[in-house]
Amino acid sequence: MKLSFTKMQGCANDYIYLDCRESGVPENIAALSEKLSRRHFSVGADGIICICAAQTVGADGMMRIFNADGSEGRMCGNGIRCVAEWLYTHGISKETLAIDTLSGLKTVTRKGAGLWQVEMGAYSTRAADLPAVNMGDGPLVLCPLTVDGKSWEVTCISVGNPHCVTLVPEVDGLKLEAIGPAFESHPNFPERINTEFVEFVDRTHLKMRVWERGSSETWACGTGTCATVAALVEQGLCPAGEDVHVALRGGELTIRVLPGRQLLMTGAASTVYEAVIEV
Repeated sequence: MKLSFTKMQGCANDYIYLDCRESGVPENIAALSEKLSRRHFSVGADGIICICAAQTVGADGMMRIFNADGSEGRMCGNGIRCVAEWLYTHGISKETLAIDTLSGLKTVTRKGAGLWQVEMGAYSTRAADLPAVNMGDGPLVLCPLTVDGKSWEVTCISVGNPHCVTLVPEVDGLKLEAIGPAFESHPNFPERINTEFVEFVDRTHLKMRVWERGSSETWACGTGTCATVAALVEQGLCPAGEDVHVALRGGELTIRVLPGRQLLMTGAASTVYEAVIEV
């Protein structure tokens, strides 16, 4: 079977994008994501994102995310910017798009060529919203967490998917492949967890690396960047109502926390190539 796809990336968070608006999501999507995401052996990606028919009246499309291990995610900040860019360049040339996700309807606004701003919704620090267990009911701000015998101080944030944010002296020397899996599968997080390791530069500038559940380390994570800024606002280290610039391995994202814990994310999205593959 031949499969047409578009390879896209936002801050090097790269996915294989499938147009499923008429055909629907392939029945073997989990196995397909595992197969095609393998770097060096196939297309290589952080997973597959299916662009589906909208579920909400008036929406322009729906995004479904399948990680490199075949599991389905609820929301992807870098991915939704790429979905908006794909829709914009494939016939829906509107400056503001409404896109359904498993975390609700998101509004995405074009701010320039390949530049999109996403209204990410409100974040939560409540244990039930992640979910998290054995950590109290929340707010889960500056909580102790023992991982593989080492004590960490973490802030847990739900942005439609779960995140665990921890400050470190510097991120470049971290061996994420050694510590990330233990965070991801920690028993306090029954649905697994995404983990952000953050270096504080100043009040409006951060550096971050991320270990994503189902995908290992990725070069960027939009929801993780939102969670990071939210966590540092909760700690009083970053200001609400101002742009906070987060340097990731794949580029920079700008996050602003608005009243009501609402989040705005701005960043680029681009097409790498379009192709057809035999699967």
